[in-house]
Amino acid sequence: MRTVGVEEELLLVDPQSGRPRAVAGQVLRHSGQDVGEAGGGSIGHELQQEQLETDTAPHTSMDDLRKELCGWRARADRAARAGGARALASGTSPVHVDTHLVRDERFVEIEERYGLTVHEQLTCACHVHVAVDSDDEAVGAMDRIRVWLPVLLALSSNSPFWQGEDTRYASFRWQALSRWPTSGPTDLHGTAAAYRRHVEALLATEVLIDEGMVYADARPSHTYPTLEIRVADVCWDVGDAVMVAALCRALVDTAAEEWRAEVAPSPAATAMVRMATWQASREGIGGRLLDPETFRPRPAAEVVRSLLDHVRPALERNGDRDLVEEQVAAVLERGTGADRQRRVLARTGSYVDVVADLARATTTS
Repeated sequence: MRTVGVEEELLLVDPQSGRPRAVAGQVLRHSGQDVGEAGGGSIGHELQQEQLETDTAPHTSMDDLRKELCGWRARADRAARAGGARALASGTSPVHVDTHLVRDERFVEIEERYGLTVHEQLTCACHVHVAVDSDDEAVGAMDRIRVWLPVLLALSSNSPFWQGEDTRYASFRWQALSRWPTSGPTDLHGTAAAYRRHVEALLATEVLIDEGMVYADARPSHTYPTLEIRVADVCWDVGDAVMVAALCRALVDTAAEEWRAEVAPSPAATAMVRMATWQASREGIGGRLLDPETFRPRPAAEVVRSLLDHVRPALERNGDRDLVEEQVAAVLERGTGADRQRRVLARTGSYVDVVADLARATTTS
């Protein structure tokens, strides 16, 4: 059974005003002093001082993955409280924020090259690493999952607000990320060698600082023997994050089996996959998504069920079918994090209350 690891990016917010605070360094110092057990992963800084990132160890058991995710969220929040803040699982800040770059040499170089795009990049994702047996398997799987990734974005959507305004998107995080030169869906590559040539061509343009800036929705990791699926927002609910992780593993299992059997991937143009991802970012599960085969609009719930049908054999082999189907049903009934954020705003009229609700949910879900 393939192992799965999850990286979660979390905001650091003031508990009274709800505004993100530039306290990552202070929080990480407190985290190092925290003797509570979180698991075998790590916690560290990200691009901005208003956020941090946790990552889990690789797991085969979704129950074990959930326990570690809960452990890291609790540890991050304890450390944040010691620094006068709270940890928050939201793809973007609901309230206004002025960002402060972590003064890492690489980040400073990125800031010098990309300017305002960097200062307006306070976004939080859920990155899922699924183990692969080879670079060719990673690329073969990547080619075959690309048309399904918009559905993962829809299910995880948790960033409806930006700088104190409703964006009309379920995942404005994906919209903000689209400003980077390599973001979004990937082309078909066929082999690891072809993908390597693609990356080398990107680097040869000197537009990118390094290979880490290949910010595609999915990519073979340049650090671990995994396929890294990067399309999802960080989820307000740990159960949703585990659901996304299990679906990612099932997608890779299904795609790798097709690759070994020489089943051709969908020939869909990258422009159409981008269109489907844009639609998922806009609608979440509350409207219509584009069908991964026809690229015609269908009710979101129908497209989600098509994804479940596609990966059901893999879910069954992994022992994840009940977990995923129950959590998907819950999401379809109560909505995503974006829906929850909007309900709180409609009820209270306060973005600060949205932040307070998210802070509670981050460590209690």
